[in-house]
Amino acid sequence: MKQKRFFLEESKIPTQWYNIQAEMPTKPLPLKNPATGAEMSAEDLYPIFAEECSRQELNQSDAWIAIPDKVREMYGYYRSTPLVRAYGLEQALDTPAHIYFKNESVSPIGSHKLNSALAQAYYLKQEGVTNVTTETGAGQWGAALAYAARLFGLEAAIYQVKISYQQKPYRRSIMQLFGAQVTPSPSMSTRAGKDILTATPNHQGSLGTAISEAIELARTTPNCKYALGSVLSHVALHQTVIGLEAEQQMAMAGEYPDEIYAAFGGGSNFAGLAFPFMRHNFKGERHTRFIAVEPTACPKLTKGTFEYDFGDEAGYTPLLPMYTLGHDFRPANIHAGGLRYHGAGVIVSQLLKDGYMEAMDVDQLEVFDAAQLFAKSEGIIPAPESGHAIAAVIRRAKECRETGEEKVILFNLSGHGLIDMTAYDEYLSGNMINLPAR
Repeated sequence: MKQKRFFLEESKIPTQWYNIQAEMPTKPLPLKNPATGAEMSAEDLYPIFAEECSRQELNQSDAWIAIPDKVREMYGYYRSTPLVRAYGLEQALDTPAHIYFKNESVSPIGSHKLNSALAQAYYLKQEGVTNVTTETGAGQWGAALAYAARLFGLEAAIYQVKISYQQKPYRRSIMQLFGAQVTPSPSMSTRAGKDILTATPNHQGSLGTAISEAIELARTTPNCKYALGSVLSHVALHQTVIGLEAEQQMAMAGEYPDEIYAAFGGGSNFAGLAFPFMRHNFKGERHTRFIAVEPTACPKLTKGTFEYDFGDEAGYTPLLPMYTLGHDFRPANIHAGGLRYHGAGVIVSQLLKDGYMEAMDVDQLEVFDAAQLFAKSEGIIPAPESGHAIAAVIRRAKECRETGEEKVILFNLSGHGLIDMTAYDEYLSGNMINLPAR
């Protein structure tokens, strides 16, 4: 008789987030003011970000940060999320590996992004802010912030990457349904957008362009601040509820992961699952491998350079020490819109540089092959972003079949793909192609 498949009951929603910065052997380098080169303080970030998020961003001393009661109460509407033993996928691959996935697709908006959106909207409301703006690629983050803004009575303006605005109309509709104003980026509504379109009239957008426009709006609109859905350290912090729950649930399953995989765009869902487990590696208690999986078309971890760079195309953000393809990099129009970002978060960049994690890249067709196999074997249609992690896990599980290794593998199913069916239609019709970095 097989073990239990779902590990949900008895796991508790964490009362604290885990701040990996406090326990990293080598701390991330500081953010810098691009005009002066000076190290930035939390106060320097206040004009753009929630003040509490700014303090969390630079906190390198407190390993545990309390989750506000109101945020934890709202987590309770969908957390704890299930940890699932992927028996169907194991059988399809005929592998001795034990494969588990943390199912973040069960949140109200279908992805992990709500974990940070609720926290950021709460802090902005507490601060007296009335308007919030952001960028979004495929729309998971935009949908999450639109929903969180509505819950806390904030007005939301969202710049969606133009190609995703066109490819994923239903995510746009979801944001609008929650009351957000959605603009395709680059647009003519900001100076940054106008400059980008003047230089490149047919620019299809990137997360870098959309960030520039959102930050400009925050700077020029009274009582408006900006919220980011990935990359920054406070976002990674909020996402650690994923890994902290998964720790409890793996204990319920009676196993511990040998390897952890997650898709990688800016780092939020990778950090959320990996960081709580990684602290045991720092202490020598465990020797888990951590693998971030990115698109071949946007390979900042595998082919980027570790250097200070802007987080946006126009150069409005602080300078971030990160692996980057350059803030003016224009990613190809792959369907995993949430991964089309030129840089990596500063924490993940430092961890990769120091050898505490690994990175790999996969092509778009391999991603959709893997996503289809997962859908057939597990009954869940994954988001194209999540398909990157699935593709890497399938590769590894096949290796285990050849070697006989009984590895315990854990990955993050960061979102479902029910609003990505135009991408699946293209795949099923045979019209999808691999797109290289350009």
